[in-house]
Amino acid sequence: MEKFISVQNLSFEYEAIDPDEKPTEILHNISLEIKRGEFVAILGHNGSGKSTLSKHFNGILLPTKGDVIIDGINTKDEEKLYELRQKVGMVFQNPDNQLVATIVEDDVAFALENLGVEPNEMRSRVDEALKSVKMYDFRLHSPHQLSGGQKQRVAIAGIIAMRPECIVLDEPTAMLDPVGRKQVLKTVRKLNREFGITIIMITHFMDEAANADRVVVIDNGRILADNSPKKIFSHVEAMRNAGLDVPQVTELCYELKKAGYDIKGDIITEAECIDALEKLLK
Repeated sequence: MEKFISVQNLSFEYEAIDPDEKPTEILHNISLEIKRGEFVAILGHNGSGKSTLSKHFNGILLPTKGDVIIDGINTKDEEKLYELRQKVGMVFQNPDNQLVATIVEDDVAFALENLGVEPNEMRSRVDEALKSVKMYDFRLHSPHQLSGGQKQRVAIAGIIAMRPECIVLDEPTAMLDPVGRKQVLKTVRKLNREFGITIIMITHFMDEAANADRVVVIDNGRILADNSPKKIFSHVEAMRNAGLDVPQVTELCYELKKAGYDIKGDIITEAECIDALEKLLK
């Protein structure tokens, strides 16, 4: 897969409100590459800098030092900001902050209208986007009468309609119940696997990260680890030291291994755990 995002020696600081105080540095010399079509989960405890990093991927924030290059575009290039934001869409944790219209299909069409997309093309894109997230049957409903998971899928449809090459999701399931979380995760996986959209998901749910191709762990504004979910979560103590958990099935197998049972330490899915427990019981 070809390189899509290149983060080069990125440091970022927020200016102090009081001129007598020093700026607060949040990110410290981060370098990272993400390939086109990858599904990358970014983990970190509250205040680690993971959301700040995500806002650099479509130019909401700009580096204090270093560069962020998206498909050849430097986010510091103001003349290409419009093009950049067509390549990378953002979905935030509270869908109510992204819903602006009183009818679902109007909400999905909102950004397209601002871009001046021709009406027939707009109609086609809106219908296609709503079908891709299984919300087409709700196209004439009010967004504010939908469940949390349904609202988030409408917000995702609004981004899909713009046809980005990458979608960055900043804790999109944080405010959802288990059913809503499942709906959104299924949609995200489909966008990645069936449509080849690059997915970057900021999350604090370990089971969500276990479904990614890659996991990047941020701790105090620096990259602590970058590897496959199996390799990341097999280091249970290191994750704990970073203030993070591991998937529940990984925790269970880790404790069984500590107790002397012959079980693998890189189990991250329920199916793997069931198979391992069945072998132990035979």
